[in-house]
Amino acid sequence: MNDRRVFVVAATGEADSSVSVGNQDQAPLASRECGRRRRWNWQFIRLLSCLALIASQSAVHGQERAKQWIDEHLAETVELYQHFHSNPELSFHEEQTAARVAEELQKVGCDVVTGVGGHGVVGLLENGEGPTVMWRCDLDALPVVEATGLEYASTVRTKDDNGVDVGVMHACGHDIHITNLITAARFFSAHRDLWQGTLMFVGQPAEERGAGARAMLEAGIFTQIRRPDFALAAHVDATLPAGMIGYRSGYALANVDSCDITVNGRGGHGSFPQGCIDPIVQAAELILAIQTIVSREISPLEPAVVTVGSIHGGTKHNIIPDSCHLQLTIRSYSPEVRQQLKEGILRRANAVAETYGAPAPTVVYSEGTPALFNDEALVDRIVPAIAAAVGEEKLVLADKSMGGEDFSRYGIAGVPIFMFRLGSVDPERLDEFARRGTTPPSLHSAEYYPAADETLRTGFTATVAAILDLVGKRPR
Repeated sequence: MNDRRVFVVAATGEADSSVSVGNQDQAPLASRECGRRRRWNWQFIRLLSCLALIASQSAVHGQERAKQWIDEHLAETVELYQHFHSNPELSFHEEQTAARVAEELQKVGCDVVTGVGGHGVVGLLENGEGPTVMWRCDLDALPVVEATGLEYASTVRTKDDNGVDVGVMHACGHDIHITNLITAARFFSAHRDLWQGTLMFVGQPAEERGAGARAMLEAGIFTQIRRPDFALAAHVDATLPAGMIGYRSGYALANVDSCDITVNGRGGHGSFPQGCIDPIVQAAELILAIQTIVSREISPLEPAVVTVGSIHGGTKHNIIPDSCHLQLTIRSYSPEVRQQLKEGILRRANAVAETYGAPAPTVVYSEGTPALFNDEALVDRIVPAIAAAVGEEKLVLADKSMGGEDFSRYGIAGVPIFMFRLGSVDPERLDEFARRGTTPPSLHSAEYYPAADETLRTGFTATVAAILDLVGKRPR
């Protein structure tokens, strides 16, 4: 009883003159013990405060050095970005891009592994004991003819995998992502006094095909090279002003699946439809029926999109063809809705064929990119560090998007992940679009381009802050 009351006094750091003990001779001893414990308690609190202040000052010191460094190196950073923008390569053909990334990582002292899952590159920068943090960028560009009018615009043309002549453009900001990774590697190599652990810089192929992350995982990036403790990435945003950062915990990007449907019929002359089974009419009915999956089978509280992006059938005005081909993109978040959409499409395709007495359709459902889930604890930890670096007013809570990103696969593989969004459009351009009542060019548009200077500066600052929060040196 007496011991417990004395402990309470020491723990609270407050003297209680009403303390009574069974033996009055022990009171002076108890009082002296309380005083000693109270003094120790306040000294401990002051020590913790000092350590927290040192850690805070260390983080601020690192951020200030990063800002000074990027100011000094911004011109060469922009020049590097322009090189990648002018020399894009299609998915699974990123040979020269990967070679340049590997060269730059080797220059700063990384142990580099190439050819991972295609043209994937992994650079390990080790600096003593500590966590392993992976930073990933994507290397590939799109089959788009650039229409930005930039001096360094891409003029690259090539043959795609089907032998079709196409233009090639970094219309999704991967050139920014690549440059940001290299710039971060340069900084951390030159400032080893700020951090401790291992940085794992990953240049991933074929993100636009939704296949690069899976290819790198199957090639053993986490089993044969290094399994990180955390994986981070950034992606440009075509709706956010340059200088802004968007973030979201939990689900942020959608499941993305593709479906190819071949509607079968019986061809013949257009003047004799009664002797035919028209696959184009079937396809038209199927397209309308598919739209009711989302509106009538999926809960209004669950995000879902089904879009028929392509329909091909027939060769001439007066010929009913034997078949018609549809291509669909399907978006969702939860596994349950993903399965519901798949089953609904298959059921309707078969039902339409049966209605017309037609042969069964061919439905090929190919799994694409799984939904991206940002680890909530990791987001809660890193966002304050980014806010401190770029300014709290520069952070916004991002909306969910029905776009997809195969960065999600690293999270499914068991590593906590966080991808934030990087504002990329000059605010004055956004204002001008608003005055005209038009929307700015989206990602994948031939007219999209970032405000390179501010986008690269902010991306680098946020990247360094996020990584330092995980591997920055702590006071001893």
